[in-house]
Amino acid sequence: MSQEHFFQRHQDTLGQALNAINTRSYWAAYPENPSPRAYGETAAADGEAAFNAHLGKAFQLEMPGITGEIAGEVSPYGIEMGVSYPKVDFDQLIPAMKQEVKAWRDAGPDVRAGICLEILERLNKRSFEVAHAVMHTSGQGFMMAFQAGGPHAQDRGLEAVAYGYRAMKEVPENATWTKPQGKHDPLVMNKNFHIVPRGVAVVVGCSTFPTWNTYPGLFASLVTGNPVIVKPHPASVLPAAISVQVAQEVLKEAGFAPHIVSMVADTLDAPVTKELATHKDVKVIDFTGSSFFGNWLERNATQAQVFTEKAGVNTVIIDSVHDIKAVARNLAFTLSLYSGQMCTTTQAIYIPRDGIKTADGQMSFDDVAQALSVATSKFLGDNDRACMVLGAIQAPATVARIKECESLGEVVLASEKREHAQFPNAEVHTPLILKVDASDIETYSEERFGPVSFLIATDSTAHSMELANQVISEKGAITLGVYSTDEEVLDQAEELAMDAKVALSVNLDGGVFVNQSAAYSDFHATGGNPAANASLTDTAFVARRFVVVQSRRHA
Repeated sequence: MSQEHFFQRHQDTLGQALNAINTRSYWAAYPENPSPRAYGETAAADGEAAFNAHLGKAFQLEMPGITGEIAGEVSPYGIEMGVSYPKVDFDQLIPAMKQEVKAWRDAGPDVRAGICLEILERLNKRSFEVAHAVMHTSGQGFMMAFQAGGPHAQDRGLEAVAYGYRAMKEVPENATWTKPQGKHDPLVMNKNFHIVPRGVAVVVGCSTFPTWNTYPGLFASLVTGNPVIVKPHPASVLPAAISVQVAQEVLKEAGFAPHIVSMVADTLDAPVTKELATHKDVKVIDFTGSSFFGNWLERNATQAQVFTEKAGVNTVIIDSVHDIKAVARNLAFTLSLYSGQMCTTTQAIYIPRDGIKTADGQMSFDDVAQALSVATSKFLGDNDRACMVLGAIQAPATVARIKECESLGEVVLASEKREHAQFPNAEVHTPLILKVDASDIETYSEERFGPVSFLIATDSTAHSMELANQVISEKGAITLGVYSTDEEVLDQAEELAMDAKVALSVNLDGGVFVNQSAAYSDFHATGGNPAANASLTDTAFVARRFVVVQSRRHA
């Protein structure tokens, strides 16, 4: 098989992805509906069987420097995992990966893009297997684990490939430069331009979205010529391991060393991320996680280009509405989805203390709070549906945080522990909603990761916007939602979004939610406030992963 085979096979898909990022219109390469029509009659059963086959076994990957095995994953749903992974001496692995940089660099953008797309297609075929792995490491409900962990993550990976490919192709391979000299012969130079990767890249994964937050960095680095080490969160290794295994299979078939994509796993008791990230030969780092560690990487991993997505205080401002029930239903889903364990979930909801205007007249602050409480309770009234939407709490610290936050304000809706019919040991908790005053800024301006949100009584909508701007500018946010029937207020919201450099959603009351992000169309984070220093995905996210080296000589 020629190395160009995969590019030829996937050229049409790449072309459609390039068109989508240019037009920002709806397009998806991978079906989000886990139906037999899309994935085959036996795909669901086969995927679950493949997941179960991993349990209690040693996971095999091809990498230099393997010195033993490590394990430690615990399913938030309470099942026994028992998967062990290669323990790797990265002081042996990284030099071996460096030796492959030239071959991977010289393959060129077409070959690399083709291989990346083949990896993504094979991952798509294993979406059910990956979904179970995501579910039982992150705590997501199965449907969310399938969509966010499978097709949506794959689309984000393809988006990164498209951006990287476009950025590289904008640089011509060669040119003839001719400068007229009047009566003298012109100066003529032949110039060559080389796309040169920075070097070994590391993607530091998170526990809650082990593929969605990993694939953009993985594929952006890989397509631009950088060998990649995936460093998964110790609690969510299996989805990353499956992804690396698929990548190694494709690389090997294409005639490259499989360890061009490798994995360094660790445990909570013996972390290695600091040492790995500051290794002198690591030149690109992608990180999703806490602000504390993201800031540490930015300060200390100075030998690398560092891309971070960190904590923030996502915000909704309510000024006025047409239909409070529709708005409350929309926000109820936003607050409930995956128990608020998303980097886009709303935490701070600003409401004027004198209330809001609705189509039925003035509505008091307490009535708005009650509407949101009732909508959330009704939405989670059916326990089976509630467990599917809420999923399980991934970390014990998040369970503890819910209880700790109860004293931070007046409880509007208490958090309840629910029993999961299929997994009795799962930690399933409904949202906690608190009422606080705008003066309690230290309370609501700190990220409280998990199903905790604050209804903040402000002096006016203008006051709400002022506070939102202050908190987002200082602490960061990925999402901002505004509800208003006043066009002047909405114009002010657009200005606020640009000033605080945060994505804005306006009057969402239907099937689109503020914490959802569509590949090829929505930019996830802006890189302009403290929640993230990069955006998924724009040109800046890929272009800093390579440099252009030119040579020139007289013709």
